[in-house]
Amino acid sequence: MFKKVIMGVLALGAIATSCNNDDDAGVPNGNLKVNLTGLEDLGEGFLYEGWVIVDGSPVSTGTFSVNEAGALSETSFSVDATKLSAATAFVLSIEPDPDPDPAPAPTKLLSAAFGTSNTATVGLGPVGEGDFTEAAGSFFLRAPTDEAPGSPNNGNDENGVWFGLPGMPPTANLTLPTLNAGWKYEGWVISDNGPLSTGTFTAVDTFDDNTGAADGFSETAFDGPPLPGEDFFRNAPEGVTFPLDIRNRRVVISVEPDPDNSPAPFLLKPLVGTAGTETAPTSYNFELNEVSFPTGSVTR
Repeated sequence: MFKKVIMGVLALGAIATSCNNDDDAGVPNGNLKVNLTGLEDLGEGFLYEGWVIVDGSPVSTGTFSVNEAGALSETSFSVDATKLSAATAFVLSIEPDPDPDPAPAPTKLLSAAFGTSNTATVGLGPVGEGDFTEAAGSFFLRAPTDEAPGSPNNGNDENGVWFGLPGMPPTANLTLPTLNAGWKYEGWVISDNGPLSTGTFTAVDTFDDNTGAADGFSETAFDGPPLPGEDFFRNAPEGVTFPLDIRNRRVVISVEPDPDNSPAPFLLKPLVGTAGTETAPTSYNFELNEVSFPTGSVTR
């Protein structure tokens, strides 16, 4: 299934939409070798597609799939030698299959620069707005959405999690790069039966997309803080018992394709933390999860 990396340029600006076909007779071809680990099987209906950027425009290097073991279906691609030599970067996108649009989709998963070398290295590094090397932040346990304004705390703060620092009012403190079109952040709590979404978001200092949703987990009588997060009181998925105790559970922030056709977290999970036993005013730090980022190289 299409699960939701760098992404060196998750926030890569929309690159030019012109693409070139390099199958013209008589054009000498070069060889592009792609050696990447950490990619996921996209399932039916989607493929990865490589692109080299030549004079600011994308040139397709071909499509490939990835199996459940993470092995690429193709690792060597024939590309116009002149264009390959002039390329400044390699970009990997996620494309529908079949794909009616010859231009790259907004879901550009990673980018790596050739620079003065014939090898572009993929990894967790500083590349424009998609730089996750400084990703950080914290979360706290609090369950405010079943409390009337001005009423005493219900004493059930272990049933909610919010991203930021507790206080009156709570404040945002997530450090995450701005995402471009095609991507959103999503919060997760790992229950005994798998991950539960706290909602998707693009801004760290306001409500997420779950706020007020009829199928959300929070009580809706009273608003929570203007932060991404969730209380776990209602609409429990099958096999999960609410209210959910968040103490000692893993809390994750992932980067998801938008639109997203999978209920599971995507491979890129830049921030991961573990809740302790104390509720607010105690907070818990996220850690940078480098191992979720694909690594490898692209050689021309």
